[in-house]
Amino acid sequence: MGARALTAGGEGVAHPRVVEIQRSRMLAAAAYAVEELGYARATVAHITRRAKVSRRTFYELFCNREECLIAALEDVVGRIRGELAAAELEGLSWRERIRGGLWVILSFFDREPVLARFCVVQALRGSQMVLERREEILGDLARVIDGGRLEGTRGVECPPLTAEGLVGAASALIYARLLRRDSEPLTGLMGDLMGMIVLPYLGPAAVRREQSRPAPEPVKPAVRRKPSAGEVQGDVLAGIPMRLTYRTMRVLEAIADEPGVSNRGVGVRAEISDQGQISKLLSRLERLELAVNTGVGHAKGEPNAWTLTPTGRRVAQTIRIHTHDHKEAA
Repeated sequence: MGARALTAGGEGVAHPRVVEIQRSRMLAAAAYAVEELGYARATVAHITRRAKVSRRTFYELFCNREECLIAALEDVVGRIRGELAAAELEGLSWRERIRGGLWVILSFFDREPVLARFCVVQALRGSQMVLERREEILGDLARVIDGGRLEGTRGVECPPLTAEGLVGAASALIYARLLRRDSEPLTGLMGDLMGMIVLPYLGPAAVRREQSRPAPEPVKPAVRRKPSAGEVQGDVLAGIPMRLTYRTMRVLEAIADEPGVSNRGVGVRAEISDQGQISKLLSRLERLELAVNTGVGHAKGEPNAWTLTPTGRRVAQTIRIHTHDHKEAA
């Protein structure tokens, strides 16, 4: 898919770097379309309109709406897993792993309420495939909690079904809070949820200790290199009325690498030999207020001197993030 040739005018969308950015924006758009319209009413048209991509581009990346929504769910789950990994919970006791993991999840949901509702509330209204994936995720959580059966004689008496019941109860409580859109943070449930989880395995004394413990340190979001489903509102590309083609990206990168570069220099750096095409691209970027021609300090018949505006620099940085990810994946 990403290897198709660009058209002669540079308007193809097949380059892998373009594809990755478009995919991220569609996942973001899917989550917010569901938030605004509900699972059943969010259509491919709503997703493509919010992401500013064509239906053709959508169907080059996803077979249908369901595949896109499942990919958005997986993207959010991947973010949470990344933050759990960053918390370095491995090696801790069962109780501390549960406490640390629960705090990470609740903190993420507080920071990303739209994604929290997408995963916890809207997923229950999804297709059979979405429901099956949701059950797999809850099953993973239950297996972690089931480790409490190894915590002593009391835990040994608990059947495996105990962990499934605890996950279901915690999920129901969080679901109700998110559905009501309570102003109180979910992290406020920390002590009670931990008490509920440890009770069958460790007994009432452990419940009292958990309910009286101070809250953990605030969770710092994991450093991420590419936008995901939760970043649509802050998408720097969302307000730009143009398609992000490979040649456009190359021109932006060329100016970012050498502020004050001439038209000819842009062409060399972007590997575009057609100077007419370079002029058109630069004029378009100037109209969109992504680049500005200062025209200062150039001689030898090259008066133009291009630099990026603050918005242009943010767009270029977004492109570099995706470029780094693509190289790492390769």
